[in-house]
Amino acid sequence: MLEGIRVVELGVWVAGPGAGGVLADWGADVVKLEAPSGDPLRTMFRSVLGMGVDESPPFELDNRGKRSVVLDLRTAAGREVARRLVAEADVFLTNLRPDAVERLGLGPEAVLADAPRLVYASVTGFGREGPEAHRAGYDIGAFWARSGLAAAHTPAGADPLALRSGTGDHVTGLATVAGILAALLRRERTGVGGLVETSLLRTGVYCLGWDLSIQLRFGKLAPAVPRHQVANPVINAYPCGDGRWVWLLGLEGDRHWPRLVEALGRPALADDARFVDARARRHHAAELVAIVDAELARHDRDHWAARFDAAGLWWAPVNTPADVVVDPQAEAAGAFVDVPAGAGGPAHRGVATPVGFPDDAARPGAVPGLGEHTEAVLAELGLGADAVAALRSAGALG
Repeated sequence: MLEGIRVVELGVWVAGPGAGGVLADWGADVVKLEAPSGDPLRTMFRSVLGMGVDESPPFELDNRGKRSVVLDLRTAAGREVARRLVAEADVFLTNLRPDAVERLGLGPEAVLADAPRLVYASVTGFGREGPEAHRAGYDIGAFWARSGLAAAHTPAGADPLALRSGTGDHVTGLATVAGILAALLRRERTGVGGLVETSLLRTGVYCLGWDLSIQLRFGKLAPAVPRHQVANPVINAYPCGDGRWVWLLGLEGDRHWPRLVEALGRPALADDARFVDARARRHHAAELVAIVDAELARHDRDHWAARFDAAGLWWAPVNTPADVVVDPQAEAAGAFVDVPAGAGGPAHRGVATPVGFPDDAARPGAVPGLGEHTEAVLAELGLGADAVAALRSAGALG
């Protein structure tokens, strides 16, 4: 889909490289600029978590199909090569903090002055402006904690739960991809690129948009509550007799309540004054949750799956990650792909990016080795063997 689009990525960890990974899966030529030590996500299990494992599946997901170029941007020669690569690209994608890219001479004002057709995509923790624009974020800090998401998911008296790694980064990465494509479309119409800004904080605020819209309009918000206190017990999680969980999806309580009564085989509940309508069920939520808990505890999830489906009750299994990777529906939905072997890793089954193009034969590329494509990319820039040797002598290539 994006064949012929050149992206230069200067990023580490997840949010920026995640956006680049989607673009690479869609056929863009993504040149990943790495320090001599490499993106730290390459070695997270060994260097960050202290485990004796060299492979990094998270790195493989967000960086397959890219070309890796090692440049030491602490050197003037390395910075000059980076500027030349960026100037000839269609897209420059970075999730370095604004002050860091400015120090490298790669801030948007300077870069866009030299390359007005370039789409400059800046991914930050907290935005490019404001007193904390240069603060380190990560998705756990900027997307989850600062945005209100963590507190909104925490009932009174409970400890905040940590976000699973990469979640906010990937959502922000997708937002970044959307912005890049919009800017490329505008460039097709006007000939001018420009700056695209995304941040983990802004994406987190958007994801909590329902709650925050209510807070803005009404000045208050219903708090998070334990599952036995939910306002609508027909949309709630319940454990079955085998310890596996289901999530009932009766969003329109009065519409779906009769189907739950049918599935449970408890027709008397339909005439129980405590549960006769949505308002009554809200006021007697704890009692109803206890009844459903007791009923579902009598049989395993497979039994209840058949009962729910027979009654036309909407529901979903609460899958573990081990369940998901063998879920035939996830497979049918295109959630997994085969990644070919490369210098950066063996052939493996991997997670797909979330948009498919059935009429496009493109497949994920291999995971690049650190610096695997340095000389080839520099040659495309017009730098011959002597120039590359001089850069190496100057320490620009690590």
